[in-house]
Amino acid sequence: MNTALQKYLPERAVPPCFELIKTHGVHLKIVNHRVTRHGDYRRLPNGLHMITVNASLNKYRFLITLIHEIAHLVAFEKYGRRIMPHGVEWKRTFQHLMVPFIRPEVFPNQLLPIIANHFKNPKASSSTDARLSIALKAFDEEERKDSYVYELPKGSIFRLYNGRLFKKGDKKVKRYECVELSTGRLYLFQPNAEVELVRDRPEGQSM
Repeated sequence: MNTALQKYLPERAVPPCFELIKTHGVHLKIVNHRVTRHGDYRRLPNGLHMITVNASLNKYRFLITLIHEIAHLVAFEKYGRRIMPHGVEWKRTFQHLMVPFIRPEVFPNQLLPIIANHFKNPKASSSTDARLSIALKAFDEEERKDSYVYELPKGSIFRLYNGRLFKKGDKKVKRYECVELSTGRLYLFQPNAEVELVRDRPEGQSM
């Protein structure tokens, strides 16, 4: 396990992560890319603690995701299983577990202030913190093919991974109003949502 973790984590994060996995009896499964989640935690009927993390994540997002899921396990064990999955107990646990990793030996200097700010009040997913998500994306090995919603011109048409088409509208506070073309329903998109640009301006608008 220790050797396997070296492929997915920052070097200095491997020993403490291995200790957390061993201490809490985690069965870690590294899985193929899933669009809808980076990782998850489940307590199996036999009592084992199963955590899955996407193999496609870069090492810094992998670390944050792994600790996120271990925090679920620890919070449920400490406070009981009736707590909210991403409530105050989980947030405190996540913050406590992450503190030893928020250091220049683990994260690049340009990420540290962004990560420190995120963990003042950690979100249910790192992807909902647009600033952190975009900063982490810069360390992905594969070249980005899709666009972020915030990069697209107003009125442009974009496609989601499931084929649904939307037209970009105005920004409302932190998110963008977008209309689904097939239904006319209005949805709010995070600025860092990754989408495929179909057309960068409405039909009939000149270049």
